[in-house]
Amino acid sequence: MALHQSGGVGDAVALLADRLSRLAGQARLTGADVILITPGPDLQYFLGHSVGSHERLTCLVVPAVGDASLLVPTLERPGWSGTPVEALDVEISTWTDGEDAYLALAALLPRDARVLAVDYHMPAVHALSAQATVPGAELTLAGEAIAELRMRKGADEIAALADAGAAIDRVQLRVGEWLRAGRTENEVAADIAAAIVAEGHQRADFVIVGSGPNGASPHHEASDRIIEPGDMVVIDIGGPMPSGYFSDCTRTYLVATDAGGVDVSAGVREVYETVRGAQAAGVAAVRPGVAAESVDAAARTVIEQAGFGEYFITRTGHGIGLEVHEHPYMVAGNTRLLEAGMAFSVEPGIYLPGRFGVRIEDVVVVGDDGPALMNTAPTDLTIVGASG
Repeated sequence: MALHQSGGVGDAVALLADRLSRLAGQARLTGADVILITPGPDLQYFLGHSVGSHERLTCLVVPAVGDASLLVPTLERPGWSGTPVEALDVEISTWTDGEDAYLALAALLPRDARVLAVDYHMPAVHALSAQATVPGAELTLAGEAIAELRMRKGADEIAALADAGAAIDRVQLRVGEWLRAGRTENEVAADIAAAIVAEGHQRADFVIVGSGPNGASPHHEASDRIIEPGDMVVIDIGGPMPSGYFSDCTRTYLVATDAGGVDVSAGVREVYETVRGAQAAGVAAVRPGVAAESVDAAARTVIEQAGFGEYFITRTGHGIGLEVHEHPYMVAGNTRLLEAGMAFSVEPGIYLPGRFGVRIEDVVVVGDDGPALMNTAPTDLTIVGASG
């Protein structure tokens, strides 16, 4: 199951049962008669397992009052054997090709269910077909209600994030093995992707290698551009661990100008140290009881005061867990107060069009007294590709 378990199977089942109970409570609080969840990270969170069923309907049914149930295609039922759901008080029902899956779903709903809250990952075809099958049904989104539970990480989840952070740190510490002038971004990205797996991830979910002017595009990924001497290169990498929890870490490197050239121009140094200071300020602002937007403001103020405000074109951070982007978001306007256990990135950047970009990113967990870093790779400017 997708949990970092310090206890046994019984502890994991009890944890999942508690999550389902609290989800039913969220349904009551939000006025939903039932919450419907299809395969993806939400299903993984509440059942400890998720089996995709392509275009066929798989759906967890969590009523505001009553027991949860799970509907799966008959051909997918073996994939649920031996999983924690069989130890939960969750009845597993099936439907077979040729039958109406939405009538089968309707039969699992409370008789008077009208407000159907669906998770963010449910395909529209399933959501709209369910609505059409239940007379007078109203569709609402359950994403915010689900986020209220998922954004507060327990001890096992924090341990899983720490494992992910340590694994991606090991990759960042090896970047000098691959990043040098004369290679393409794609070549470097391929080596990094292999290392991400070798260091313990299930796969590389994303590998951004933004060299020179490409680094000014925050989500550039990689291309056939040949890395040149003197390039600044943004390396933003991450992926899921066997636990299901994600890593996400960015460092920006400087490629040596020649065989021994390691001089850093004043302009490059100024931009880099501004971002480094902004990232440190954002991390330092993390503590229980402060608004999420204050983390963004702390980082943004440093960049604005240095005269680069117009080039900080992203939010400061995003939540992370079973998804690489989830609640809470460190962005202006988000007045949610941070609580112990919330996990998110702090990743300010400066992006100078046509020149280069700089981003530094760590995952942070809100501790009882302040920030707990999940990444420990050095943030000082690293020069790669120099001889000797």
